[in-house]
Amino acid sequence: MDTHGFASLARVPILLVPVGSISHATFDKYVSEIRSLDSIRLGDIPVDKKHERARFMPNPLSTGHLHLSFPTHPPPRAHAGLALIRPSHFPLAVIGLAECSPTDTLSSVLAQFNTTLLDLFPSDALYPLARNCFVFEDGDGNNSSHLGDSQAGMVVIPSMMGNKKLYISTLIADLCSNILGELGALVHTLESPLGNEYLNATLFPNLPPLNELPTPLDGSSKPGLPSHNSFPDSKVTQLASPPSMMRTSSAGSRRQSTFGQASRQRYSSIGVASSHGRLFKVLGDFYMIAGRTEDASIWYNEALQMFKTSQDPVWQASALEAQATIAVLDAWASNHGLQTSSSNITTREPWADITSKLTQATALYQKVTPPSDAEHAYTLLSYLYCRCILRHSSLLFSVWSAKGWGPLAFLAMMQPGTNAYLPPTITAGERDVWGTLERLSMISGVSRLSVATVLAQVHGPWLLHLGPRERISILEATASIYSCLGYRRKEAYILREILGCVMDLIVCGREEDGGVTVAAPDGSVGIRHSEKTDGNASLLNMLTYVCRTLGVDLQAVKIVDEQTGRPKTQASMDAEGQLREPFGWPELQVGVVREAIAVAEALPDHLSVAQFCLSSLKTLQPTAMGPGDQLHFYTTAMRALQTAKRRGELKTVEFWAENPLVKITVTPLPLIRVPNEKPVAALRPKSEAVNHILTGGKDPFLYNPRRGTIGKRQLMIVQNEAIEVVVILRNPYVFDLELDGFSLSTTGPALDAPKANLTIPARSYHRVLVGGTAKESGLLTIRGCILESSGNAREFLIPPDEDDISVQQHSSLTCEMGRVKHAGLEATPWNKVSERRHSNLIEKLMKKAVEASKGFLECKVVPEQPLLRIRRTSVTHGALMLYDGERSIIRLTVENISSLPIDFLRLAFDDSTIQTAQQALVDGGLSTFETYELEYTLIHRPLFEWNENEAKEILPGGLLTLNVQCFGKVGCSTGSIYATYAHVNRADQETAEVFHTRQLSYPLMVTVYRMLECQVMDIHPYPGKSDWCMFSVEIRNTYGSPFEVIIERTQEGLDSESATTTIAPGSTSRLVIALRKFILSEAHIDEPIPTLSDRQFVVASEKLSKAEGRAQRELFWYREELFKCMNCHWKEAGSGTRSGELSLRQMRMTQQMLKALRTDSAKATLRLVGPDGKEVGKDEKGRWMPPANEFVDLRVDVQQLSGTATLRVDLSVDPLEDVLYEGVLLDIPLGRLGPGDSREVSIPLCFLSWGRFTLGAAVRSGHVPESTTRLIALVSG
Repeated sequence: MDTHGFASLARVPILLVPVGSISHATFDKYVSEIRSLDSIRLGDIPVDKKHERARFMPNPLSTGHLHLSFPTHPPPRAHAGLALIRPSHFPLAVIGLAECSPTDTLSSVLAQFNTTLLDLFPSDALYPLARNCFVFEDGDGNNSSHLGDSQAGMVVIPSMMGNKKLYISTLIADLCSNILGELGALVHTLESPLGNEYLNATLFPNLPPLNELPTPLDGSSKPGLPSHNSFPDSKVTQLASPPSMMRTSSAGSRRQSTFGQASRQRYSSIGVASSHGRLFKVLGDFYMIAGRTEDASIWYNEALQMFKTSQDPVWQASALEAQATIAVLDAWASNHGLQTSSSNITTREPWADITSKLTQATALYQKVTPPSDAEHAYTLLSYLYCRCILRHSSLLFSVWSAKGWGPLAFLAMMQPGTNAYLPPTITAGERDVWGTLERLSMISGVSRLSVATVLAQVHGPWLLHLGPRERISILEATASIYSCLGYRRKEAYILREILGCVMDLIVCGREEDGGVTVAAPDGSVGIRHSEKTDGNASLLNMLTYVCRTLGVDLQAVKIVDEQTGRPKTQASMDAEGQLREPFGWPELQVGVVREAIAVAEALPDHLSVAQFCLSSLKTLQPTAMGPGDQLHFYTTAMRALQTAKRRGELKTVEFWAENPLVKITVTPLPLIRVPNEKPVAALRPKSEAVNHILTGGKDPFLYNPRRGTIGKRQLMIVQNEAIEVVVILRNPYVFDLELDGFSLSTTGPALDAPKANLTIPARSYHRVLVGGTAKESGLLTIRGCILESSGNAREFLIPPDEDDISVQQHSSLTCEMGRVKHAGLEATPWNKVSERRHSNLIEKLMKKAVEASKGFLECKVVPEQPLLRIRRTSVTHGALMLYDGERSIIRLTVENISSLPIDFLRLAFDDSTIQTAQQALVDGGLSTFETYELEYTLIHRPLFEWNENEAKEILPGGLLTLNVQCFGKVGCSTGSIYATYAHVNRADQETAEVFHTRQLSYPLMVTVYRMLECQVMDIHPYPGKSDWCMFSVEIRNTYGSPFEVIIERTQEGLDSESATTTIAPGSTSRLVIALRKFILSEAHIDEPIPTLSDRQFVVASEKLSKAEGRAQRELFWYREELFKCMNCHWKEAGSGTRSGELSLRQMRMTQQMLKALRTDSAKATLRLVGPDGKEVGKDEKGRWMPPANEFVDLRVDVQQLSGTATLRVDLSVDPLEDVLYEGVLLDIPLGRLGPGDSREVSIPLCFLSWGRFTLGAAVRSGHVPESTTRLIALVSG
């Protein structure tokens, strides 16, 4: 690659060419050794003191350098017009590199070298000025006989030489001396009138061969040029440079002798019409090439003065470029060897004058208008203009990349090296880091935008005037600078033009090669010429890079070998794809992909064509591609794959489509065939403390970690029974997706499922039904499906189910991803992944994908199971009609239709009221009484009951009749009978921990008629019998038939007693029966109201005080005891046979009923005793007759009947204002009394008036009254 270095005008180009049979590797090795000599000190160059050859020779004490470059390719012959205006563009010397071999002689090597030069350069070429051939001896020294045969223009380098580099540098120094001498001879020719006429003849002049130019007869009579032009005084304008800059020149005496001789020779011999400016500019070029920058500056200043008057813009621009180069050369020489950069604070940048000159040169090139018929001049002018722009850009880029004006910048401009556009301050990975690039702009004072602005001038229509090689070279340098500046999209734009140039060369070369064809006779076999693929890989890599920069990954689909083993597995969740955001301009992306496909087709590379097409479909569809583009890319890819296969290609592309697998499910088995797993412990009989009916419904806890595992049942299938697997595939494209093979991917027991071809219709979801049979028992894992296309198979795993939690997590991650903003190419999906924050999102999704991939569709294949069916039943049409509380029996006859016996049978039941009741229990909004009643109904009043002793073994083909008892429940509409059965006694059952059952269900429609309603329940005291009470209940008949209702009392120690009545339709009757009072112990009352379920805790719906809680418990326990004594049932009146129970549990007990039902725990007796100790008299009605105005004693006798309690007594007198008493009337302590204990309290009273007085006593334990009594006193005079 031509780096277009800034200081290329000051270099001595020496062309290196291979000679003879030297190999490429050997030639490259010697080239690298020679290129390490990038400069030679002027003091090391031998001096030729001949008259005309000594003009450009250095002084032995000179301190400057001669800068060298060693290209390996000559410039195009079309550039011959630049021989005088740009001598550094041509090789001033040629070095042939040869290697001795036993069959070659030095004369033959020299002849080959001369032949090579004749092929490279025409006979009338001005350059090269010198030549030499380096012949390197083999390492084994077999060709030592040739060392003595030295010939002119050839040097043999022995293999035993110790320091070859020093010897080669000496040879190159001699060659440079020859070059400088020849430059003097060339200038001597140009100074002649004829030479100067040639020099000024055209815009880009060229000299004929020097041997064809006439030589002056007397050189001493030749007048010289004006002396004021040869020796300018101090008024001559000098190029601005840093203060420490110093010039490189020869000694003063040497310069004076040289310039003096020249001035005497060119005084007035040049034609008057010819300008001296071009000659002065050529002298400046030769002095700069010779390393004498001070002399070159003098001649350039003189030339510029002449150009201002002669209007020669091209040569003037070239002189300005050379002056800018001299400034850098002097700066490099002044700072050579230093490690500090120039940091002097000045009002103007050190490179400002250089930039100004280059800007002037650019403007001068632009305003030149060659003649319309001089097409060749347009080519050279465009080339010079582009080189000037690149030189200007290289200056700014070197300062920017070197962090300012200093040694690093000079080194980048003087010695760019092999990687000129990647300076030492930037690593390859830092080119895309925006912060690093902007930091360089801040430190250097040169912005990236300023460099890019200058560089943008190189692109334009003038590039079309350049030859293919020059155009590619210019565009390559432009793209490299854009790349290092971080302008990747500008780089991609330039690279696209480079690809266009290269493809033009390929097509033109192919047309030239195919211009001559040989006609084959009819019927002969056609011969396909082999296609050369050299260099195709680099072009394809460039295509991939350009498309990736624009947001298209052309390598998303890989080229792989033909598959022979297990297919490659694609993860079920592409985390990067999930977080991939749209990037780029869709129209531009589709356009650049079309260009890439066209380039790959032109090479041709059929696999790359298919790869590019399918990668575009994978990454761009459907946001960027229209239907036409999709169809075009797909058909192109299929055609390319067929061509590659036909031509014997051993590779193919991997399965390209995104995961088409949407879902895989196993079709549920019929309920009659579904197996269920049970632990072996279920076979052992056990007593359940809590009925299983109460454990249904929702979990009482807000969060139960065990519930997640219980809810996910493992799918079970039965051995040797057919199953159906439903696979949902998606095709988002506009064309039918053809698959060469489709099969399930499973592990574990063998699944007998066929493999088939498949076509997924365009833009649709396709349902595939796959049948199979498991031949063995075990754990069958369905991982996904295997799809095959174009000879490559891919296994796609089952995507995870998107439950509410996973969707919420993915939504939050996507929202978090969108909050991070990116600019430019940092927004590409592959660049986002490299960021830490985005990488965390990827890691989260990848972790989620890994966890989800472990949850494959697992099917447990259980051993063969028996099968049961219902043969007949006693229920007509599956409908059951009952009265409320009625009991009936239905019969089910089942048949074993399998080849296995059934030795395990259990029945379970369900009805429509259970779930509602369970839900009410879980919600917890019921009171304590309601909760107990609901649980009591679930447990003690089920719809179905069955005697387990009826279970018997059912042999294959056998029958068994089951009797199920039914109970009428109001509100029940449906019911179900479930028969769970299994074949348990197997050969391996002793070691098994589980067994498998099947379930047979029989649903029933249930209608329950409510005909009797208990409306009012009451308990009254029994007059005359304090130990008895009267229990009554009102019952209403809401049905259309009469019913006979019986209420029966059963109390311990008493004979049973009943009351019967017949209730007509629509009427209400009351049943009354005597009931002996009873009392419950304190321990019994203090027991909490029980719960019949297994709930861990019950939260009370309301807060109760201690007294309220005791009252509630007391009502509950007396009510329960009452219902134990009273039983109510009914039967049809007359000859009816249907009967049932009538529940009283919906009735509530009040405090008044409790008082009437409960026996008092303490007994109080009041009496009035006179002063003599005798009781006061009574009248015939039992009323006491105490005297007025006399003291009597009110005596209260209290006896504890049951239990032990601490009692108090409260006395009351009405009216109190007419009575005198001693002591207190309220809260009189009696102490702790046990059963049968008694206490007496005496209070003196005096009635102050006549009349009726009421005396009362209330015995209580704490705040709870135990017994009350009173007496009536009639006081008289």
